Amino acid sequence: MQENHKTGLCSYVTRISCKSFSLMLSSPTFKLFTYFLCLQLKVTDYLVKCSVVSRYAVTTVQSSVWNQLPITKEAAFEVDLPSSAFISNFTITSSGKVYVAQVKERAAARKIYDAAKKNTTLQMLHLWFCREREIEKFRVAVSVPSGARMSFFLTYEELLQRRLGRYELTLGLRPSQLVQNLTLDVCIRERTGISFLKVLPLRTSRAVTNTPSPECARVRYTPTLDQQKSISSNGLNADFIIQYDVDLKDLIGDVQVFDGYFVHYFAPRGLPVVPKDVIFVIDVSSSMIGNKIKQTKQAMSTILGDLREGDHFNIITFSDKVHTWKKGKTVRATRQNVWEAKEFVKRIIAEGWTNINAALLSAAQLVNPPSSGPSRRTSSHRVPLVIFLTDGEATIGVTSSETILSNAKKALGSASLFGLAFGDDADFLLLKRLALENRGVARMVYEDADAALQLKGFYDEVASPLLSDIQLSYLDDQAFDVTRSLFPNYFQGSELVVTGRVKTGVKDLKVLVSAIDSKQQMKLENDVFISQENGTTDSLECSGDLEGISSFVHRLWAYFTIKELLLAKLNSTNPATQKLLTDKATNLSLKYNFVTPVTSLVVVKPDEDEATQSPTTPEPTTAATITTTATTTATTKTSGAVDGDPHFVVQLAKLHQNLCFTVDGRANDVLRLLEDPERSMQNGHLMGAPSKDGAEDRLRNYFDQLTISVVTGNSGDIMITLTLDAVVVEGEGRDTLPINQQGSVTRQGVTVTVDNHQSCWIELAEGVQFLVLFHHYKHPSYLQSAHLGFYITDGRGLSDSTQGLLGAYTKASTENEYVVLFWYICYCVQWFKKQLATTLNFHFLISVISVIERELFVLSLMSLKKKMTELL
Repeated sequence: MQENHKTGLCSYVTRISCKSFSLMLSSPTFKLFTYFLCLQLKVTDYLVKCSVVSRYAVTTVQSSVWNQLPITKEAAFEVDLPSSAFISNFTITSSGKVYVAQVKERAAARKIYDAAKKNTTLQMLHLWFCREREIEKFRVAVSVPSGARMSFFLTYEELLQRRLGRYELTLGLRPSQLVQNLTLDVCIRERTGISFLKVLPLRTSRAVTNTPSPECARVRYTPTLDQQKSISSNGLNADFIIQYDVDLKDLIGDVQVFDGYFVHYFAPRGLPVVPKDVIFVIDVSSSMIGNKIKQTKQAMSTILGDLREGDHFNIITFSDKVHTWKKGKTVRATRQNVWEAKEFVKRIIAEGWTNINAALLSAAQLVNPPSSGPSRRTSSHRVPLVIFLTDGEATIGVTSSETILSNAKKALGSASLFGLAFGDDADFLLLKRLALENRGVARMVYEDADAALQLKGFYDEVASPLLSDIQLSYLDDQAFDVTRSLFPNYFQGSELVVTGRVKTGVKDLKVLVSAIDSKQQMKLENDVFISQENGTTDSLECSGDLEGISSFVHRLWAYFTIKELLLAKLNSTNPATQKLLTDKATNLSLKYNFVTPVTSLVVVKPDEDEATQSPTTPEPTTAATITTTATTTATTKTSGAVDGDPHFVVQLAKLHQNLCFTVDGRANDVLRLLEDPERSMQNGHLMGAPSKDGAEDRLRNYFDQLTISVVTGNSGDIMITLTLDAVVVEGEGRDTLPINQQGSVTRQGVTVTVDNHQSCWIELAEGVQFLVLFHHYKHPSYLQSAHLGFYITDGRGLSDSTQGLLGAYTKASTENEYVVLFWYICYCVQWFKKQLATTLNFHFLISVISVIERELFVLSLMSLKKKMTELL
């Protein structure tokens, strides 16, 4: 009977859809709508130009657009930037006027922006940055009048990092349409010579590579319209990747001095690999369930197989408990031990909470056993490494970041800690500080299909230590303002870089390198002759444009110094020291016109001296939207959950799928989550949260209060109120349970328990149990706010008449599930109408979409709409 009803409902839905689309497609208005919708501003020129001198790359992206339409329309200029790059110039040219972006201190930029907002006659320029993987997405949108032409120019600078024996230059070609004049021009100059250069293929297109001398390479790509069409009829939208390496035959490295500034590249080759003591510390808490633990196991199996015979290793897994594979020692990477380790990894199960402190102390006991003494490392000649992976923050045991940092520093000694933050919920700030204080680095691992490759790739970077305790010195006080020159380790395929300033009158810079190799202490000394060419790069004998790159060492010194000041600030807890470091970084950023974390980009009209907008303060709108996604991956074992923004996850039992959706209400809205007329009602109160960059039209919210009203049928009902600080139980008295203390209250068969894991269990009766999580961030990012999470851990005892956003699914029939899907279609139609009408400003769009609305709301779904009202 149910199956017939389901089939009949689906047929009815199909008839509705066919009729709606038939009416819409036959409408002349729709044809006109389609025509205008497909039109876009014409990109007449798109140029990406990059000059690389001794690994320092200056890239300019230019895009020119022409509005050939009879209406004013918005032009968007988007560029993918490497996360390590600093923007140094942004300019817009329109109708003969040049609008040059200025770099301002953040507070000053905010004042300019606030003043611009009050002046309603000013045109607002929408400019924003967004972090995605290792890319910063830069976007600017501006209105272009009919018939007008507009050009965008963006320049950014970065130092390419040598990883696994090569440098990689990635340049985005993203005009997103066919362009008559499309050019990519790259010139690479390396004084010591280029050992190899490889241009990764861009599908069927080929780039022209010209290498006039061993010191230079030029890559030029100018595809015709036909060549662009052979790649994509919609235009290019891809990355252009150039890989190369540099000849450094001298063990002391390459030292270049220009205009009183020097840069020292240290990358010796041919040295024997030093054996290592490596401890893999893996988070196996419940948040790792699913793809994360699967990908970690996959990566670990490959990594273990790559261990060398001379290496020693061990594995620690941790949640609320810590488990060490081989107690009290590291073991040699023999074939048998590696096989046993792989079997151990296969049996790993994710469950429990996250005890970061205990895991770090356990790792420290393996690399620095109490009986080893200070001479252990010298006698063993093995480099101690700790590779620490977690996807969350400390939730049990020692949870104070400062205490964890202090304990790790004392216990790890000379061991290097490399932190891997798996996913956006990991406490990346803590991992960065742990790595900074313990001779290592921290890296993000992104939740993508290639996460296992990311893990393996990072391990490969540290798998082959060649030197330890490297000191690069510049004798006789000839140099000053020198960046970091002491490094704990040097790994095969990497490069160490030091920059600084040279005193006036110095003709020979004395360089001393000291380090420990696989057997002994080594020292190398050399004198570097300082050329009097006053900073030119003509000696490279390269053809090409050198504009803006001749002083690369000068700018490279500023680039490096700013980054080190910001890292030092991150690692400091003294407010006075933090302010001093911030001021120094700000002053240098302003002097060299770098957009850094302490500065902002502001566009000022040269004729009116009026700012248009700071990039850091997008204005939210009041539009409410609903987004749905169907997925077959189980994310929770509960009947329903609400957490995050709020993010709902509910199981569609009859459809064998999970439904994930977000309801973007406004701050102070109260949502009815669950209502069982026979037992209880649950409401959630929303608080506002900052909008994400690039999605300013989407409201974000968290739950900051939950109320549960329980019908007992006795002398009075029970009211449970959960906030971010406490749980209040009212009924036959009033009890308050702080969330940071364990406690329990029982009233008329209702039990409320707060444990020491920042969670509260509420048991209303047999078969009805809820879990509330209190999310508090120790170092919240801009987008994170303390909030509550609500989960139905047991809904078997709820009645068939249960309603609400989550209640519809506890006993939901197939019909109800399809009704809810129709509810989303209706809201999506409303949202689509608003977005199109707002974006293009065509009144006829409303009438076009109204054809669909009329079918859905008036003619066909009146009965279903009534059921939806009952449900929600």
